[in-house]
Amino acid sequence: DVEKRMGLIRRTTRYEDFADVDVAIEAVFEDMQLKKKIFTELDRVMKPGAILATNTSTLDINEIGRATKRPADVVGLHFFSPANVMRLLEIVRTDATANDVIATAFALAKKLRKIGVLSKVSYGFIGNRMMDPYAREAERLVLEGAEPAEVDGALEEFGMAMGILAVFDMAGVDVGVKVRRANPDQVPKDDPTFYRSSQVLFDQGWLGQKNGKGYYRYEAGSRERLRHEEAIKLLAEEGRKLGIAREEPISRQEIVERCIFAMINEGAKLLEEGVALRPGDIDVVYTSGYGFPRRRGGPMFYADQIGLDTVLAGLEKYAKGRLPRDFEPSKLLRELAEKGSTFAAWAEQQKG
Repeated sequence: DVEKRMGLIRRTTRYEDFADVDVAIEAVFEDMQLKKKIFTELDRVMKPGAILATNTSTLDINEIGRATKRPADVVGLHFFSPANVMRLLEIVRTDATANDVIATAFALAKKLRKIGVLSKVSYGFIGNRMMDPYAREAERLVLEGAEPAEVDGALEEFGMAMGILAVFDMAGVDVGVKVRRANPDQVPKDDPTFYRSSQVLFDQGWLGQKNGKGYYRYEAGSRERLRHEEAIKLLAEEGRKLGIAREEPISRQEIVERCIFAMINEGAKLLEEGVALRPGDIDVVYTSGYGFPRRRGGPMFYADQIGLDTVLAGLEKYAKGRLPRDFEPSKLLRELAEKGSTFAAWAEQQKG
């Protein structure tokens, strides 16, 4: 059966061989000019009505679509790595994507046994956009004095499948650095602490599991996380240089609240902006693709369970002495918290 299936795969280096396909999914690295060039070529050779999809995780699909003469046929199909294991598929609608293209994308997701979730175009779509403030706080906590194992340990105790710093080591510390270089408009110019930890490691050539050193140290052929003394010392020094190092120990509660509350707040912004249609969609993204503990239902469900007033109070507490904008509650979160309402109740109101 494996040989039969593998035999159905045909390799080519000619765009003309795409002339009769129904769906093409581009999956080159995150380079806008390269992607636009590919879409221009696919547009030239593919038949009318064919779907042109991109697997981009961060780039503006509206801009990619404008490189073609058929933007209505362009859609985002963001698979999660490893794609043969991860069930989540973000289906990203551009300003021009036709309804029949979206319907076909969901049908394809079902055929591939994926869980399709609709998103509008936004930097990072749903999953990666919410991951950004979550990981930002994790990296900042290391500069303030928490060790990587303490940060990851608190998040894993909360229920995350893997702590975010260990995730960076597994994926490659360089991946995030390169994404930020490709999206300079997403990097605040007035915040030297922003993802500074990964940059420090990258500058040392410590890329994670791929070369044995990152936030942790790894023995050859092993993925066991070992204490990386050099990295801990260097990151502590960087925190002191930036003036954010703390003398007192950082509690597990603070680690979890700063990371998870920042994630929830970004989710509220996505609902407010219409990037995500329902809080349940966000929860599906996070429990299916980001290792959020299913027993907690997803970040938005979890927020409802502990009370949005708790989340709001936490954001206001952690904003003190830090950049206020990083913890500025979304308008929707504040309104619901002050009314004693929930994201679930808000979603029901939207149906009417």
